[in-house]
Amino acid sequence: MQRTLVKDALHSESAQPALLVQGWIRTRRDSKAFSFVEINDGSCLKNLQIVVDATLPDYAKIEQLTTGTAISVEGKLVPSQGKEQKWEMVATRVNVLGPADQTYPLQKKGHTLEYLREIAHLRPRSNLFGCVLRVRSRLAYAIHTFFQERNFVYVHTPIITSSDCEGAGELFRVTCFDPAKPPPLLDGKVDHTKDFFGRPTYLTVSGQLEGEILACALSNIYTFGPTFRAENSNTSRHASEFWMIEPEMAFCDLAGNMDLAEEFVKYLIQDFLTHCREDLELFLRFVDKELLQRLEFVLNRPFKRVSYTEAIDILVKSGKTFEFPIQYGVNLQSEHERFLTEEYFKCPVTVFNYPKEIKPFYMRANDDGKTAAAMDVLVPRIGEIVGGSQREERLDVLQENMKRHKMNAENYSWYLDLRRFGTVPHAGFGLGFERMLMFITGVGNIRDVIPFPRTPGHAEF
Repeated sequence: MQRTLVKDALHSESAQPALLVQGWIRTRRDSKAFSFVEINDGSCLKNLQIVVDATLPDYAKIEQLTTGTAISVEGKLVPSQGKEQKWEMVATRVNVLGPADQTYPLQKKGHTLEYLREIAHLRPRSNLFGCVLRVRSRLAYAIHTFFQERNFVYVHTPIITSSDCEGAGELFRVTCFDPAKPPPLLDGKVDHTKDFFGRPTYLTVSGQLEGEILACALSNIYTFGPTFRAENSNTSRHASEFWMIEPEMAFCDLAGNMDLAEEFVKYLIQDFLTHCREDLELFLRFVDKELLQRLEFVLNRPFKRVSYTEAIDILVKSGKTFEFPIQYGVNLQSEHERFLTEEYFKCPVTVFNYPKEIKPFYMRANDDGKTAAAMDVLVPRIGEIVGGSQREERLDVLQENMKRHKMNAENYSWYLDLRRFGTVPHAGFGLGFERMLMFITGVGNIRDVIPFPRTPGHAEF
């Protein structure tokens, strides 16, 4: 007999004379003539109630089954006698696939997020993390759908790279040198020609630069993959390994870039509200009672576009005391971004044209000589959720930018070639997948939207 998922059983349009379900016991309660066993297989939030008659063979063993035990059940699907579910299953046969004893850590009671992080190998079986992981899957599907419907080409950029896209130096090195044997030196420095790739290599912080190569051949592309930052940060918003969505568009300027980013954010919110209502209900009950209101806040309001200079002026004149002092030439912090969205404009905000001194070398210099064609999309509670720019397509200006950032142009000769051979205006942005998940689910810590979080001092599994 073919297995039926709990999700499909609960959404069946009619009774079923015979079916097979398999899953893990969430609860069991006994009466004189029956046991009521609720199982879940991860396909949905709700459990399927199994009615086990006391006349079944080995019923005494069934009465000993505990939470966490994996079972296989054959029986028939019938209308439920209870009020909370449409269907239940009357068992004709129950087999234990994998027992669990009383030490199983996920008993039927509330568990803190901190406790669940300590048992990350079991927390996917909890209601909250089941919801988070299903939403993560649905959101990944929606991301691909969004770009495929708009004729973007999905490309894969390298995870091991020799370039530092952001220039921040927060890189994980990739080497085959034996730490027990110091690497060979050349003029007092490490001789990287003796290493595996013959040069210094790192885990990527972004696929953008390679994405530009592909956009300058295929027009519109996007990447969706893991990125890494060796940043010793222990905040609730930072992880050392996270996923990024990075579209890149040839023949596109800053305005077109902002259009796509704003449309993208709204699309993902709408997809979540359409396809994840059951999971949303759990988030509203146990995570954030104002979640739906905040999602609709972004979905139903147009983005307000404001220049960085205007934003700074608004913040300075607000009279509000911020933890991080505000002045022209500093990066906006989350508290500044939240003030703009939640208190001042009361709508999602896109800030553009940042001072060129605080932006990477690849961002296009504006004609004012002071700013770069950069943009950040801001939403309530999270702050920045998208960051991007129009790229510098002019060879001479790009070379000057690299000098100003004290970069070795020889290491980026291929990047300069894109400006030598058929250069075009182009733009792109990055959206942190986990940060979007935090916004959509209301979960406040990035460690709780990644199955196996990588943070300073933590790399289990």
